[in-house]
Amino acid sequence: MELTIIGCSGSFPGPESPASCYLLTAQHEGRTWRIILDLGNGSLGRLQQHIALEDLDAVCLTHLHPDHFMDLCGLHVAIRWRPGGWPGIHLPVLAPTDTADRIAHAYGMDADPGMHPDFDFRAWAPHRPVTVGPFTITPFPVRHPIDEAYALRVEARDEDGAVRVLTYSGDTDACEGLVDAAREADIFLCEAAFEDGRDDHIEGVHLTGERAGTMARRAEVDRLLLTHIPVWTSQQVLLRRSKQAFDGDVAVAVAGVTYRVGRSPQERAASAEAEGRREDDR
Repeated sequence: MELTIIGCSGSFPGPESPASCYLLTAQHEGRTWRIILDLGNGSLGRLQQHIALEDLDAVCLTHLHPDHFMDLCGLHVAIRWRPGGWPGIHLPVLAPTDTADRIAHAYGMDADPGMHPDFDFRAWAPHRPVTVGPFTITPFPVRHPIDEAYALRVEARDEDGAVRVLTYSGDTDACEGLVDAAREADIFLCEAAFEDGRDDHIEGVHLTGERAGTMARRAEVDRLLLTHIPVWTSQQVLLRRSKQAFDGDVAVAVAGVTYRVGRSPQERAASAEAEGRREDDR
């Protein structure tokens, strides 16, 4: 399984990245399967640098704030108005309950039929896995000021038979649901929108670097990848504070970069050896 960062800017598109959108690919039954986690504003254009839109197998939405789902409007246009008709599947949209009505309203359409001809809307049920090709996606309710917000745990079997796990936090503050979703994940793609020392007093909205690191430590993840960082938040502060709370591999997500989910035994051994050398230096 591979993760490509399409957009990782927090709250709105930044100068170097669209808002939240993450492409997952995996091989299964002789072909490549592709799903995206969120489709925030500005991400649809950047997504087309990596895949043809008709090759999408599913859209998975964590919650209904514009920086996580609003480019569904543009995808609707691509599907409904493509000359010669849409060559792809009736695209599944796995999402919170009110997604179909909310996106129709955003586009100024009647809810019936709304965008149902273009999308196969399917509502998440908390903790109930959904299978799309090689991907098993399980939604975990998390803590964010909206009716439904989920972290998504995505599992896929690698070519060597190992089950790889990516957990995407969506938007959330620290909570038990997030720890459960991220348990022993190979990559924990975790938001850190609030800057440590500046936003610590705000509860129930977003994570700081330290809170993200604490969630990663409690969940015993392999790698922590910080994302959803607004333009006014210091990446250096987030990195420093997250590393104080979590002694594993930590980095900031970069738009356009692809990460392999799950490290080989050789990579794990090399990482452990390097960490041992760092401990000796201390």
